[in-house]
Amino acid sequence: MITTPTILLVEPTFYDVSYSINPWMDPQAWARDPRGMHRSASRAFDALHDALRLSGFTVELAPGFPGVPDMVFPANAAVVLDGRAVLARFRYPQRRGEEAPFASIFESLRQRGLVDEVMQLPAGCYQEGAGDCIWDASRGHFWAGFGPRSSREAADAMSARFGREVVALELATEHSYHLDVCFCPLSGGDLLYYPPAFTDASLRELRARVPASLRIEATEDDLRHFSVNAVNLHDQVVMTRTTPHLRAELGGRGYHLREVDLSPFMLSGGGAYCMTLRLDRSSGAVNTARAAA
Repeated sequence: MITTPTILLVEPTFYDVSYSINPWMDPQAWARDPRGMHRSASRAFDALHDALRLSGFTVELAPGFPGVPDMVFPANAAVVLDGRAVLARFRYPQRRGEEAPFASIFESLRQRGLVDEVMQLPAGCYQEGAGDCIWDASRGHFWAGFGPRSSREAADAMSARFGREVVALELATEHSYHLDVCFCPLSGGDLLYYPPAFTDASLRELRARVPASLRIEATEDDLRHFSVNAVNLHDQVVMTRTTPHLRAELGGRGYHLREVDLSPFMLSGGGAYCMTLRLDRSSGAVNTARAAA
């Protein structure tokens, strides 16, 4: 397995917004100027690529495939830890066409030594990748979202595949259709999250595990900006153009923000985290969380 911080991106050659399977998707806005929107998406993708490299990541580029525009969101393709990749199984038919191309991409990554093993989920188990199963290096476990897209039993399947604890959190709204839209563990143990996205039981579980001093509560405006959907490496945070609230909150905790205009991808319900997949995560690389106040 690789040990340097490495991110997978999928080129936006075939990206568009032609259907709607979440409340953020706006195919009508795309259809008003598809050529212009595609040019804007290409520029935004290049800006994200540059921001990730400047933040310390090696970037692996994979090709997109025609007919599956949301492949540009590889966070949903798989969960990767300790060189092992578990491939996603999508709930909606519009995205199931991504499964075979991503299986081919991961086989190529395996052949090149970037992952060691590629595994499948049990039959009938929906699980939409790292978008719904997020590794928390400070606490040494996964957080798994379920409800709108991924099945509750997917959390148990991931625990079995990786041999790690998986804490299941039920998502309460269609706007937070994946966990990564509303939940982001940061280095040092901080947790950025949007409380209304979760059921009461899930909030109790989350707050029992993360002390108040480490919790950063996002606002509805933060969520709308897709700012919770962020990529973090050490003190670097790559995110969409964010709000004054989060800019001040994160800056005050020592994070350095690299803001990118990802508005063409927000039309499909995705931000910086959705567009990336970490390939190097290790269960042995545990951050030291700040002491509770």
